Amino acid sequence: MIVRDRPSGLRLFVTMRGSVLSQIWKSLLVTMVLAVAVTFTHGALLHHKIILTTIPFTLMGLPLAIFLGFRNSSAYDRYWEGRKLWGDLVLRSRNFARQCNSLIGPGTPGPDEAADARRRMIYRAIAFAHALRHHLRGSDGAADLERLLARAEWTGAVKASNPPNFLMERMGEDLRRCLEQGRIDSVLMASLDGTLCAMVAAAAACERIRNTPIPFSYTLLLHRTAYLYCFLLPFGLVDAIGYMTPVVVTIVAYTFFGLDALGDEIEEPFGTSANDLPLEAICRGIEISLRESLAEEELPPPCRPVNYQLS
Repeated sequence: MIVRDRPSGLRLFVTMRGSVLSQIWKSLLVTMVLAVAVTFTHGALLHHKIILTTIPFTLMGLPLAIFLGFRNSSAYDRYWEGRKLWGDLVLRSRNFARQCNSLIGPGTPGPDEAADARRRMIYRAIAFAHALRHHLRGSDGAADLERLLARAEWTGAVKASNPPNFLMERMGEDLRRCLEQGRIDSVLMASLDGTLCAMVAAAAACERIRNTPIPFSYTLLLHRTAYLYCFLLPFGLVDAIGYMTPVVVTIVAYTFFGLDALGDEIEEPFGTSANDLPLEAICRGIEISLRESLAEEELPPPCRPVNYQLS
């Protein structure tokens, strides 16, 4: 995610970090070269004048802009829902740590065993956030989980097809064990279990967003229409505005191609591109909060933007 103040003046036009220009510059260059060629030949192709008025482009441009806006709105809804789900996960994780520290008592084995159980469950909640991040991004989370889990549990997590779900199953086993050993009342355990259920629901909703993209046929239609519109636009403008055709066409193409590329980028918000959600920073925030609840002093520092990007 790009974290910076809005550029002003000339910097507004030369800023590249977070811009979609790096993704569309080839298409934009082809469109500009075509517009220059059409202007130079005055709209003639193989000595035949191609006559196009601005009317077809007016009729096509408005629906195209509406459909691109609708698709971007749908993509942003997915992005914002993902951010709300991770915000809810932060809330549930902090609540879970508070509940573990305040509701799980010493029980029959003794206070040391209870403290170990609380620490193990809170560290597992931290591991759950990291495991979900790696699961959504398809990356290897073995290193992050190794420092948070017992060796046997870490081995099982890295082998599991769904590590976050594996960790939640181990969390349920610990809750049952606490109930059997008298460390927690059955009524209070229902409250803890409800928090875990909410964390699982947030993870499942994130998986739904990742595994269900916007229908490809809809995206393909917009891709084709935007490119055809921009490639044909010089033929409709050259008689009206002459040598300014490449400038106007480039600006229009930048808008349409940029909106198209931006929709593709934020449609899947859990990736690692510049405009995706900063999952690593969110997980680091969860880790700091939960380890503070255990009165630990040596905490990892919060994530800071690197070159204006927070990953």
